[in-house]
Amino acid sequence: MKPCVVLDASALIAYLKQEKGYKEVSDAIAKGAAISAVNLAEVYAKIVSEGLSLDQVSPRFKALGLIVVPFGEDEVRISSELYPICRPLGLSLGDRACLCLGLKLGLPVLTADKTWSKLNLKIDIRILR
Repeated sequence: MKPCVVLDASALIAYLKQEKGYKEVSDAIAKGAAISAVNLAEVYAKIVSEGLSLDQVSPRFKALGLIVVPFGEDEVRISSELYPICRPLGLSLGDRACLCLGLKLGLPVLTADKTWSKLNLKIDIRILR
C-alpha cells in the first residue's frame, strides 16, 4: 500500500491511547501511513516507559500495516538542514525526522504538536489537537 500521510510519534501515541484526534489517525492508517523509524522508536520508548513489553505490542503494530521508513544518510542531511528552522521552536530530532520524511515523500504530516503550526515549510502540516 502506498502511503498518503506521514505520522509523527505524537499522532501514533494519540491513536494508541484513543486521545483527541485518534479517529483521524485511524483513517490515515486505513488509507496507508508512513512513519520514520526514528518516530517509531519514540513510540516504542513510550510503551516501554509505561511498563509494557514490546513483545506484547509488536504484533499490534505489524497489523496496522505502517510503512516504516529507515533513517539513512539522506534523512540525516535533510533533518540537519531543518535544524535552524526547528530549533527556535524547541523541536526535537524526532520532529525533524517526521518533517524530513514528509518533505522527501511529498506527503502531509500528521502530528498532535501544535507548535508545528508555527513552521514555515513547504509541507502540509495537519494538527490533531
